[in-house]
Amino acid sequence: MKLKICGMKYPENILEVGALLPDYMGFIFWEKSARYFNGEIPELIETVKKVGVFVNQSPEEILDKVIKYKLQAVQLHGNETVAFCSELKKQLPKKIEIIKAFSADNDFDFEVLKPYESVCDYFLFDTKGKLPGGNGTTFDWTILKKYKSEKPFFLSGGIGINELKAIEEISKTNLPIYAIDVNSKFEIEAGLKNKNLFSNFKRKFDVANF
Repeated sequence: MKLKICGMKYPENILEVGALLPDYMGFIFWEKSARYFNGEIPELIETVKKVGVFVNQSPEEILDKVIKYKLQAVQLHGNETVAFCSELKKQLPKKIEIIKAFSADNDFDFEVLKPYESVCDYFLFDTKGKLPGGNGTTFDWTILKKYKSEKPFFLSGGIGINELKAIEEISKTNLPIYAIDVNSKFEIEAGLKNKNLFSNFKRKFDVANF
């Protein structure tokens, strides 16, 4: 199971956290976010994949950020349609991964995912809240029992060190969980991560070898 840390903002902090070798590091390019990124990404170790997070933005803007920041993945966190994802997939270099996020709650209809399977590399399930992401709360993971797709997905939404036991339990299921996505539970302030707290979490995550 991979590990993604999202909402990075400050160069020195990016380097500190990057040195801990998360598999993915997310940068939010949605201007309304408190974690909006508009700086320069310092040189990261090659194994750390840079993810651009977008909310209902144009393919042109997304492509511009992919080229400018040499992103390896694009996370769509808005109401992007299947047609939009299909068009974006055609425009992006083939090696760029597309992650389509969905806000999950007890009423989520998993049938809506089917048309997206052919136009995305991964799904991401986050907690439904006031904002597209970074709400800091977990959703009821038992609803994932309804997930019948083989498409691997990222599990997100208020995950911190207290969720390690729950991650261990859900990892025993047959669900195709590809990665755990963390953010707000590791913050000193929006966009600034507690390096020591994340280091402790990652050490236990790696030892558990989910």
